[in-house]
Amino acid sequence: MARNKDYPSKIRRGKKLRQNRSIPSWVIMKTGGKVRTSPHSRREWRNNKLKVD
Repeated sequence: MARNKDYPSKIRRGKKLRQNRSIPSWVIMKTGGKVRTSPHSRREWRNNKLKVD
């Protein structure tokens, strides 16, 4: 992958990076442990690659 990324690609990668964060602990407490992950946070950087280019 290129070391210098174009701006739109960088924006999309940043969005995916923010989506991949874990959910707050208060959400787990409020739902009684039923919700532990967000649908976006299942991506792992080694296994699933992005289609952002």
